[in-house]
Amino acid sequence: MSDLNPAVDALVRRSNRLGSDPRNTNYAGGNTSAKGTETDPVTGEDVELLWVKGSGGDLGTLTPSGLAVLRLDRMRALVDVYPGIEREDEMVAAFDYCLHGKGGAAPSIDTAMHGLVDAAHVDHLHPDSGIAIATAADGHELTTTIFGDQVVWVPWRRPGFQLGLDIAEIKEKNPQARGCILGGHGITAWGDTSEEAEANSLWIIETAASYIAEHSRAEPFGPALEGYAALPEAERRAKAAALAPTVRGIASADRPMVGHVTDSEEVLDFLAHAEHPRLAALGTSCPDHFLRTKVKPLVLDLPASASIEDSIARLQELAVAYREDYQGYYDRNATPDSPAIRGKDPLIVLVPGVGMFSFGKDKQTARVAGEFYVNAINVMRGAEGLSSYAPIDEAEKFRIEYWALEEAKLQRMPAPKPLATRVALVTGAASGIGLATARKLAAEGAAVVIADLSLEKAQAAAAEIGSTDVAVGVQVDVSDAAAVQAAVDATVLAFGGVDLVVNNAGLSLSRSLLETTEADWDLQHDVMAKGSFLVAQAAAKAMIAQGMGGDIVYISSKNSIFAGPNNVAYGAAKADQAHQVRLLAAELGEHGIKVNGVNPDGVVQGSGIFASGWGANRAAVYGVEEQDLGKFYAQRTILKREVLPDNIANAVFVLCSAELSHTTGLHIPVDAGVAAAFLR
Repeated sequence: MSDLNPAVDALVRRSNRLGSDPRNTNYAGGNTSAKGTETDPVTGEDVELLWVKGSGGDLGTLTPSGLAVLRLDRMRALVDVYPGIEREDEMVAAFDYCLHGKGGAAPSIDTAMHGLVDAAHVDHLHPDSGIAIATAADGHELTTTIFGDQVVWVPWRRPGFQLGLDIAEIKEKNPQARGCILGGHGITAWGDTSEEAEANSLWIIETAASYIAEHSRAEPFGPALEGYAALPEAERRAKAAALAPTVRGIASADRPMVGHVTDSEEVLDFLAHAEHPRLAALGTSCPDHFLRTKVKPLVLDLPASASIEDSIARLQELAVAYREDYQGYYDRNATPDSPAIRGKDPLIVLVPGVGMFSFGKDKQTARVAGEFYVNAINVMRGAEGLSSYAPIDEAEKFRIEYWALEEAKLQRMPAPKPLATRVALVTGAASGIGLATARKLAAEGAAVVIADLSLEKAQAAAAEIGSTDVAVGVQVDVSDAAAVQAAVDATVLAFGGVDLVVNNAGLSLSRSLLETTEADWDLQHDVMAKGSFLVAQAAAKAMIAQGMGGDIVYISSKNSIFAGPNNVAYGAAKADQAHQVRLLAAELGEHGIKVNGVNPDGVVQGSGIFASGWGANRAAVYGVEEQDLGKFYAQRTILKREVLPDNIANAVFVLCSAELSHTTGLHIPVDAGVAAAFLR
């Protein structure tokens, strides 16, 4: 496949334009195609090819490598061996025998639609306006009213080979048509050129949106509910932070999940009106929607003014009912050959006045699930505004959700990284040990919050690690209880909860007993002893509410054990931290929370402490040049190795990994061997 082929170039450009606008389609939703010719390297003759977006790809970010490439003659020849709708799933495997060259990406279930329709360019999209018509109770009639004979109605049919045959027949019998509305699902449009296909897609989307805007009833979701209006922003964010750990625990009863919070106008308005319980119970319709949001959400049936305590108690009751209801849904629809139930927990939790919590195997999946439910809300608004919302029925949803092809796709997913689904908060993480630790945890699959006294440095460090789906930076003064709580709140709002805390923030002033002032003593104890206590306390509260266990790791020091010169305040604060490990390990074990420590020594490289004057002071104490301090520390160790930030990060990872799942109250020395600091 050559990305210089004009058909491919036009297809990718069209796909990116369509996919970059959420009004046209959702993330990773829909597919586009083009037909054209290339030279067959075997025969030297021109061969007609079909390029179509591969399974799981996203139109907005599509590149040529994300296209499946098939021989059009072979793909269309499958019509002659099609065994009928009862066995249409077999045709997906047959696509592999139609691939050209290396074939590109894996062909999607919609490949037949693109190959069989007699048009050079085909778009299949999931626009909110189009799905609103597709899910309206009188969608067939509305399609004729809105589009005349330019768009043809297609009754609901599960995606597959038969749907491709149906749409090909519609295109043949309706030469004047620009496309069709797929009942309960989305739209398909076509054109002789890429420009014509794109124009037809946009015309259908915009015509539907304009009609809805002009003809919708004033309050599609019914009258406003007293007490259900959106709380003021600060108040709703505070309530969301207070509820988030409990909600995450509910969504993670079967398997751990990462969360996302959405308080957009669409969500808050939906929850503020009388019809939201009925509509939420009907569930979503478009397969892309409910595969990511489950068939329906859990909805808190209390007003925005309900207390935190009452809201938590009711959410826990509703969680039990939700799981029972989902089990019933599975039992009613499962057949002997259905895949096993995948989990009964909600992926979407709606809280009036506050917003929506969405969940997934990582932050991106959780965020996208929320985006999909916003799409579903927009669909409901459009359908209710013109008619009434009538999604596909439960049995059809089950056929999609527990489709053998969907199960096979899930089984092909790569194994998760060791810390996948875990949310880590690392203090003092903009440099040195903290930054190395944050990098390591993120590399092993964790979502990471970089907390530092400098917001600018924290955000820069987070951006270096990855997107906001991977890492975020927050400002915190760990000696301030309110600031610590705000950092924990920011963590649970960013990723749904917190599982792993690294107490790394620290500083040191190298002074003798007689030179150490009361202010010196207070500063070091406030940051390290008090700061670690405050962070552990606030994080443990969230961990206990989640009911998912957790890890708290203290970066203590060799000096918590070894009595060295001119560091009475630092050494005493580190000894305080070291004993906090033992005390908290004993106290928090009943909640499944492990508490362990790491005792580094001589970590000069990248250290904020050493750069701030501690290094110069220690070098003077030991009679060496400051730039040689790391080498000096290495030579006094048993292993004669310099200790680097990455060595500490590796120890933190091991303490939080499954391999040490039964270890708590432990201090790991990472000092290259200092006999005087051996643990006894």
